[in-house]
Amino acid sequence: MYILNFIIAVVALIIAILAYQRSGGISDIKKQIDSMGSLREKTADLLGKLEKKFRKEETDEVSAEEKKESQ
Repeated sequence: MYILNFIIAVVALIIAILAYQRSGGISDIKKQIDSMGSLREKTADLLGKLEKKFRKEETDEVSAEEKKESQ
């Protein structure tokens, strides 16, 4: 009986491995990781642009306040 259970388990493992490879396997996971890396870079670029914009607006506001105070 133990031998039959072992054979069934081995067959199930082989079927699972074949299904995993057919569905994309490790290459699919690597592609997803690469796409996440490019998404991270795009997000970082966007946040950098937003930071520059807000800092520019902040310096413009400070300059305007300084001009009002000096008048």
